[in-house]
Amino acid sequence: MASIAKRPDGQWRARYRDQSGKEHSRHFPRKVDAQRWIDETTAGIVTGQYIDPKSSKVTLAQYAGEWEASHVGRDGTARIVDNALRLHILPALGSRPLQSVLRSDIQALVKAMSESYAPGSVRNIYDVLSKVFGSAVDDRVVASSPCRRIVLPAVDDSEVTIPTTDEVAALHDAFNPRYRSAVVLLAGSGVRVGEMPGLDVQLLDFLRKTVRVERQRLQNGKIGPTKTAKSVRAIPVGQTVLDHAAAHLAEFPTDGPLFTSRGGQPLSYGGWKYAWQRAQTKTGLALDTHDLRHFYASGLISGGASVKQVQVVLGHASPVVTLRVYSHLWPGDEDRVRAISDGTLSFLRTDRGLEAV
Repeated sequence: MASIAKRPDGQWRARYRDQSGKEHSRHFPRKVDAQRWIDETTAGIVTGQYIDPKSSKVTLAQYAGEWEASHVGRDGTARIVDNALRLHILPALGSRPLQSVLRSDIQALVKAMSESYAPGSVRNIYDVLSKVFGSAVDDRVVASSPCRRIVLPAVDDSEVTIPTTDEVAALHDAFNPRYRSAVVLLAGSGVRVGEMPGLDVQLLDFLRKTVRVERQRLQNGKIGPTKTAKSVRAIPVGQTVLDHAAAHLAEFPTDGPLFTSRGGQPLSYGGWKYAWQRAQTKTGLALDTHDLRHFYASGLISGGASVKQVQVVLGHASPVVTLRVYSHLWPGDEDRVRAISDGTLSFLRTDRGLEAV
């Protein structure tokens, strides 16, 4: 419903009601301008492109705060969203009205972050920003999202480097005795370094020969649930891991966290990083803690484990993740392809006439 009326002062007042029944009005010196405004607004309502004029004042920080408060997801996902908004997106664009943010602003932010953060981290942050603007479009706060045709940093898909057995042994020997068994555990179970602080003695089952992963170190330093349901798992471990764990508990008794500091506190990431760096300096090796997880995965694959088995024990969300990281380690793929190809083309073999003789 819309109308145009001339006021006593000579101005033309144009009025309309939006979908919710709320009235909006503007004044124009000419009737033709008032009619154009009404026509454009009506067309926006009919086509679903209508945007409440007051939305132009809504800032990214205001809308993102409401969006985050109503966001439904796992605790791990909520932490990623909060960190992306609080540490990266809002400091850069939070004070800007949503409708003023341009595609070039988004591209500039991505480029700036790419200079300081890994491609995967930049993509995660951008994904949060894209979802915020996508929601704003659905809520008709903005007509379109500026998160379009953004060039993101390429993720390095190069093959992982697998430590040798000699390198793992050297690391073990170079470590502080308090944490040597942690090296064995990481290399013999594939537990993530973030999951290690969440391991209690009760989660180490010597009878069933398993290590149960249920919790991890959160970004705020506290211990909480793992990031996904698939990350909760009982990992079968060999006798070597169990023997080292038993020796560790005999020397450093505890009825709580499996690995503790000298003061009896749960092992912190800072404490582990310090111990790791000291061992790196002693050995001269340039390895990352995650390389021990790769060492474990490579051992499973070389021993004949299937993609599904590797996915389950590593806690990957899907086999796709497992294959993306370790597909090059599965042996025999090329020979298997050749054999299949020969089988399907057997009717064209050059020696087929000799077989009938």
